[in-house]
Amino acid sequence: MLSNAILESLRGYTANLASPVDLVLQSGQHPKREELQAYLRDVASTSDKLSVREADINLQSPISFALYQDNEPSGIVFSGIPGGHEFSSLVLAILQAGGHPIKLDEGLKALVTSIDQPLVFQTFVSLSCHNCPDVVQTLNQFALLNPNISSEMIDGGLFQDLIEKHQIQGVPTVLLNGEVFANGKVEPAQLIDKLQPYKGEAKLDNKPLEQQDVTVIGGGPAGISAAIYAARKGLKVTMIADRIGGQVKDTQGIENLIGTPKTTGSELSQSMTAHLNDYPIELKEYARVTDIDNGEIKTLNLNTGEQIQTRSLIVATGAKWRELGVPGEKEYLGQGVAYCPHCDGPFFKGKDVAVIGGGNSGIEAALDLAGIVESVTVFEFMPELKADQVLIDQAKGRDNIRIITNAAVSEVLGDGNKVTGLQYLNRESEQTESVDLAGVFVQIGLVPNSQLFDGILERTQAGEIVIDERGHTSQAGIFACGDVTTVPYKQIVVAMGEGAKASLAAFEYLLTH
Repeated sequence: MLSNAILESLRGYTANLASPVDLVLQSGQHPKREELQAYLRDVASTSDKLSVREADINLQSPISFALYQDNEPSGIVFSGIPGGHEFSSLVLAILQAGGHPIKLDEGLKALVTSIDQPLVFQTFVSLSCHNCPDVVQTLNQFALLNPNISSEMIDGGLFQDLIEKHQIQGVPTVLLNGEVFANGKVEPAQLIDKLQPYKGEAKLDNKPLEQQDVTVIGGGPAGISAAIYAARKGLKVTMIADRIGGQVKDTQGIENLIGTPKTTGSELSQSMTAHLNDYPIELKEYARVTDIDNGEIKTLNLNTGEQIQTRSLIVATGAKWRELGVPGEKEYLGQGVAYCPHCDGPFFKGKDVAVIGGGNSGIEAALDLAGIVESVTVFEFMPELKADQVLIDQAKGRDNIRIITNAAVSEVLGDGNKVTGLQYLNRESEQTESVDLAGVFVQIGLVPNSQLFDGILERTQAGEIVIDERGHTSQAGIFACGDVTTVPYKQIVVAMGEGAKASLAAFEYLLTH
């Protein structure tokens, strides 16, 4: 089932397994069972420390299997055949269950291991979802760290009964002990925040770490560029990031990064991570800064309970999807309201959906969805679409794409469980109208992640951090770069250059302070 090239690559990864790992398949019958058996046998063939066996271990389905360490369950379960983007989740789980180190920050490990009550996580995924593996892999690591935690990946495409039961219309959707814990586009750092009420009495070490010369907040192109440039100057550098890659990780195709004619967001993120690892940079991935004490030496408090003291700070927190801000949007997030057409589009096969936004992102989303759904209606607030003409022409050439301009969306309608329609104001006729829909994809641009600096740094009305040509902010010792700032043209190549600039400016500042 797996190609020779994949198997050969997998042998390289599994060659250094320190301890045996059993792939234990739930007994029973299922139309996909033989395919899964062949898949697991292929995986196990790559190492004498891997084996496949069958047993009645009370899992979800005959196409569910668990990872066992030393004949004991690891807490990790896969329901379905973890191909596509989830193949990496399986490989990583095997390696870590087999003794490879879990590369999480020590403060985060302490938080996870302090949990003293049973937490049963189930993550519903689509194998085409590029956000889902981050969540699955994070929860798998939690399960390996703490026997009170279990983590099950469920392929929504093979478990339609569960999809219907839980009214799931977006991935990833995470259930905790049978109830919705998180859904939609979930960052690992958000999972950490949501775990706070479950931690036990164990005290986390609040002792500040060694003072840093430069601390970078953000792990996108700007932040990685800034961290590398600072490390190359011989400075003590820490990077705090929700995830490495930032928004880039969500990008499917990249063809305008000079010197790299074609790549993907995932590939570029991996390349940036590899480059980052070439330097002695302290990385705190999945962590988040909760507040800042802005003195000459800045103190950062993290959601892991740790503190970092730093002589200078570079803000590279990027941007996030802009929300509509209308009734029904938050209520139906993951139940018809979505922000990623690549991830959630397959859930709406044969149904009618809307895309909000007539810019490049909106029209590209409409074109992507048109090949899956019954129909797409694009709603644009302005009288004319803002997308490039070549995209507009393609959209107008599709029979199942309808475009409505001069439309102000006023409410997402639903029946209490899922989206049923959309209400909007026709700005030309000034009449309120509605349309029946199963899904709403919001594509109205980005908003800067600058809320942490409210009252600390000067920001524009749109929330962008004001910087000068060298990346200086309104506060001495704090620099900013990338999409979170006033720099025009939010592009990967621009962000990388801005990160380098901010780092060089921080180095100059440290020479005199």
